[in-house]
Parts: sequence; C-alpha cells; structure tokens
Amino acid sequence: MSQINKEDIKQEVFDLYDDYAHNRLDRRAFVQKLSLYAVGGLTVPALMSFLMPDYKGNVQIRPDDPRLKSEYINYSSPKGGGTIKGLLSKPIDAKTKLGGIVVVHENRGLNPYIEDVARRAALAGFISLAPDALTPLGGYPGNDDAGRDLQSKRDKGEMEEDFIDAFNYLKNHPDCNGKVGVVGFCFGGGIANMMAVRIPELAAAVPFYGAQPAASDVPKIKAPLMLHYASLDTRITGGWPAYEAALKENGKKYQAFIYENVNHGFHNDTTPRYDKAAAELAWKRTIDFFKENLK
Repeated sequence: MSQINKEDIKQEVFDLYDDYAHNRLDRRAFVQKLSLYAVGGLTVPALMSFLMPDYKGNVQIRPDDPRLKSEYINYSSPKGGGTIKGLLSKPIDAKTKLGGIVVVHENRGLNPYIEDVARRAALAGFISLAPDALTPLGGYPGNDDAGRDLQSKRDKGEMEEDFIDAFNYLKNHPDCNGKVGVVGFCFGGGIANMMAVRIPELAAAVPFYGAQPAASDVPKIKAPLMLHYASLDTRITGGWPAYEAALKENGKKYQAFIYENVNHGFHNDTTPRYDKAAAELAWKRTIDFFKENLK
C-alpha cells in the first residue's frame, strides 16, 4: 500500500471511493472527482493506489495453512446459476461435526479477502463455505473492478438462490452438525438479511453493513441477528433505525453495534477503510455469537 497517511485523507475521498465501489460512479467520473483532492504531494495515481485493495500484503490465514483443510468445491443451484464454485474450509483436527457458516462476499465476487475470512471462520472451529456468485460468468476475474462489472451483470434473484443453496449444501454436509449461520459483508450483508427472511431454519445471521430487508419481511425472521454498522456509512446505517423499529415491533432477537468514526468496509483489511480495533472487536463478537448459536 502507498505511504500516504490515512489521517491526511479527507472523508470526502473515502465517500467518493464508496460511490465508485458501489457502481454509483464510473471510473472516469471517479478519477475526475478525485483530482479535486490531489493537492500538495498527492497525485491522482497515488490516491488511486492508496484506495485500492492490497491482497498480497494482507493475508491473515494462508491458503495452505496446515491447521485447515481448505478446498474448492462445486454445488448445485438449479434456480440460481446452475453450478456454483465455493471455498470449503474446516479444521483438519475436528473430532465432531461442526456448525456451518456461509460466508458471503461483497459486490465483486469471491476475492482473496473473503476467502481469508472463510478460513478465519474455519480456524475458529466451524465448517465454512464461501461461494462465488460470479461462477456462471467465469468466476472472480482476479481484480475487483472487473469483478464488480461482472457481478452487475448477474440477476439479483438468481444470486439469492445461489446463497440459499449454499446453506442447503452446508446443512447437509456430513461434517456439519446441521446448524448453519451466515456472515456477509456489504452486498453480502444484504444477502445475510435476505437469508434470515427466507430461511426459517437459519441458525444465526451476521450482516456487516448490509442493506436492510423491507419492514413487511421482518416478521418472517426466525434466526437471531447480530448486526454491525459503521457510523460514517450514512448510506447503509441510515436504514438501521427503521429496521430496528420493525425488529422490536415483531419481538425479534437481535444485537446491533454501530462502530464510531469508521467507514463502510471497516472489516476489510486490504483497503485503507480498514479499522483494526473495530474489525477485531466485531469479528470477536461474531465468532462468540456463532459459538453460542451453532454448537
């Protein structure tokens, strides 16, 4: 990552990146607007380099970690993309059946960060499955810009079916105890909320800065929820009060945390939006929550 000091970057730059990362700005408009903040020693290329993910330098659990059995599998999603590829990970020394966790990627396919998160979940004592919703289009293409473009071409309803079928695959896996939860980030946070609405048997859902379901769907939720939000993420966090009101009105079991002075994507340790303290606290809470509900 560039040597730019994160504290020297204006919040508006992070907001611009959020718009770009969620397809509200095309690359040309992003670069044009970013040029307004290229002052002093900062150049647009330096800012671009600083904002983009660094996957090589930020791997917490290596793909070949000897404590895990981690492999790509394919599962069937007849109403979704047909056959979906996913990363299946579990502790190599597991003596009993494990709770399952579906790990849902952002709006750019199964990139190295989400694979790393899936391995972290496995190392915590679960069997995890991280699907790649880009499988029908050739899979994650190796960079996030192309991944976002590909994911925008997929039908949202079909992608929802892909993740529901991931739940079914994991629930019926011989190494799973039948209790399956979901954790998702950004787009995946919205999918986690969707799965809580649509899967009565879901054992737990943890959306990280995910879009909220319609209030009319909240009565369908059976799973306990743990919701993580960023205070600077007004786009998503702004929808929380109405969601919370619906959860309360319907007597749903939930915990919610809003992390102060952090941005959307604060858990993603490959970009400068990462906040180490908030990310580690949110992940500890998540694993404790899954241990409570999936064992």
